[in-house]
Amino acid sequence: MLRGVLGKTFRLVGYTIQYGCIAHCAFEYVGGVVMCSGPSMEPTIQNSDVVFAENLSRHFYGIQRGDIVIAKSPSDPKSNICKRVIGLEGDKILTNSPSDFFKSHSYVPTGHVWLEGDNLQNSTDSRYYGPIPYGLIRGRIFFKVMQQTGMIWGYASAQWSSSSIFQTEE
Repeated sequence: MLRGVLGKTFRLVGYTIQYGCIAHCAFEYVGGVVMCSGPSMEPTIQNSDVVFAENLSRHFYGIQRGDIVIAKSPSDPKSNICKRVIGLEGDKILTNSPSDFFKSHSYVPTGHVWLEGDNLQNSTDSRYYGPIPYGLIRGRIFFKVMQQTGMIWGYASAQWSSSSIFQTEE
């Protein structure tokens, strides 16, 4: 009887470890569900919106200008930020200070990206802490679940441009 109970217990522990490893790999390398908080990406992403992020793009350097990404915050490594990629390595970026009084050019060094929120007046982003190392990017947002209707909207074909910051043409 003791042998049967121990056998079932070890089997349960073994399955738990296996499925835990599979879940970890899925969330680390494939993607997952993220809830975004804060006003920095409004109106594109509202406070408490649920989004789906895929992590394969960051592993294969598939991040492009205009993508919305989840990244580790350079000022607080325990938290994540949700921002739009404005510039890639080697790009020259026209930056505005938060007061919009001074404008300057910044270059994005090798291995870095320039991230900004869509709500420029209420966003702490690369204008504040500079270019972000590519290694801090956790994933690229590709779907947003609309809170009111429960509908899904894809970001794959979304275009973004701002004449005061950066103009992309595709």
